[in-house]
Amino acid sequence: MQFRLTYQEISDLIEKKAGRSLPIMYGGPHTVRIAYEVNMFVKSASVGIDLNVEQVDERGIVLSYNGGMGIDFMVKTALNHAKSQPGGDMIDILPDNRIRLDLSKNAQAGSLFDHVTLKDISFDEQFAIVDFVPKSL
Repeated sequence: MQFRLTYQEISDLIEKKAGRSLPIMYGGPHTVRIAYEVNMFVKSASVGIDLNVEQVDERGIVLSYNGGMGIDFMVKTALNHAKSQPGGDMIDILPDNRIRLDLSKNAQAGSLFDHVTLKDISFDEQFAIVDFVPKSL
């Protein structure tokens, strides 16, 4: 089975939860590109980061990111901040610009995984696609 979200739906959800707009675009079958506005002294600049889905298993996903040295530093700083927030225990920072999201540590996602098995997360020109199979009843 598949669950599909448009990139705009994902951006709207992020803006609702985080108060910040992040445009998301297709970057490849397992990659999305995310734009981020950074205020630099007198002007703002748009920077981008590629987010790759490397692995999907029964507990969560492993993501890698690449945006250059300055972007990598900002991402690591943001991740360290996120780890101190509610839900931060599901974030594991791995070597080589990788992140493991242990979704089983989230109460809502954990109860969902009692009923379905996550198979893949992929992307096409319009959608982020979550593939899953229901567990036997």
